[in-house]
Amino acid sequence: NGGAAFVLVYLACIVVIGIPCMMAEIMLGRRGQGSPTTAVAAVAQESGASGGWRFVGGMGLWAAFTIEVVYAGIVGWVLWYLYKAILTGFAGYDGAVAASEFTGMLADTQGMLIWTLVGLFITGAIIYAGVKNGIERAVSVMMPLLFLLLVGLAIYNVFAGGFAEAISWLFTPDFSKISADVFLIAVGQAFFSIGVAMAGMMVYGAYLPKSVSIAKSAAIIIFADTLVALVAGLVIFPAVFNNGLDPAAGPGLIFQTLPVAFAQMPGGHAFSVLFFVMLSVAGITSMVGLVEGLIAYMEDRHAMARHKATLLVMGAVAVLSVLSLLSYNVLDHIKVAGLNFNDAMDLLSNQILLPLGGLFIAFFAGWVMRSEFSKEEFAISEGWYSVWRFTTRFIVPPALAVIFYFGIAG
Repeated sequence: NGGAAFVLVYLACIVVIGIPCMMAEIMLGRRGQGSPTTAVAAVAQESGASGGWRFVGGMGLWAAFTIEVVYAGIVGWVLWYLYKAILTGFAGYDGAVAASEFTGMLADTQGMLIWTLVGLFITGAIIYAGVKNGIERAVSVMMPLLFLLLVGLAIYNVFAGGFAEAISWLFTPDFSKISADVFLIAVGQAFFSIGVAMAGMMVYGAYLPKSVSIAKSAAIIIFADTLVALVAGLVIFPAVFNNGLDPAAGPGLIFQTLPVAFAQMPGGHAFSVLFFVMLSVAGITSMVGLVEGLIAYMEDRHAMARHKATLLVMGAVAVLSVLSLLSYNVLDHIKVAGLNFNDAMDLLSNQILLPLGGLFIAFFAGWVMRSEFSKEEFAISEGWYSVWRFTTRFIVPPALAVIFYFGIAG
């Protein structure tokens, strides 16, 4: 989508749209002190509006569920490659072998199902244990290590080959490829990447102490996420060009490039295991973040015990994940309006529910919620609050509406 041109569009979406929406979503969760639907309804009623605004939280829950169905399969790939790393360290892999292994994995429905279920089981166990005990202990150690390993791999690529081509491909802009639908893709990617409009931020906002600054938290999240994304590009794409792979291959790139890099580097076996262990933790904790909002909803709205809600939600995801896995092989030819099951779920979540969810979150926070309540939650200077409020009211909703309309039309 235009290399650096898309990166610039993505960054603009992050700064102008993502930051205000993330701040609003965390703020609504902390103010409403409940699951996404309950929190929005509580804030609406406190502001003298209808509790029917709870649908704003409901859209996030639907987005999280549809994303989880497809994402669970990809986390299954990560766990499977962790198993391969432990067994072989990808010894003897070159570009052709790595591509063949990945294609073979997509054809092996039984294998993908087993590892997807393993990932869902681990996710369910963490949720059952509770967010603080289950997530924080793993993330506080694993994620900094993953970032350091990514930086090390990027430095390794400077000497291994393909780095100059990757820099050129990533950071040379081609604005002729930018269109309305590319803007919509960039918004969806921005929201997906930072976790906006998929209910999780509201849930974590409900857990957030009053002493923690929402603005600083949002800034740290977005800065770290964007930095990691760019470093990851410098890890993956040099290996793509160094091994003659297709840079537009999509999510399969990481499974086709890094095994080759690990096979060629000194100590590659150990590094491959370490990398896929940490990537597994990253994937599992992302699944936890997606599911936690759904669990909180079942507990809060339907007075359901946590273990029962966990079993129900994870069971539903597991059943639909089978359709997602089959879309990579035997069901790929079954399409509606040219889309197979995975493509339809991606369109529904990333290009419909996330942009519309962000639009309604911004509209609700800017126009429905009383300003004294949002000002109290943010506890920032009058100047910065005015910037957030103006952006949330007059820039984000119309921008998302225009991008959504022309993107879907395109």
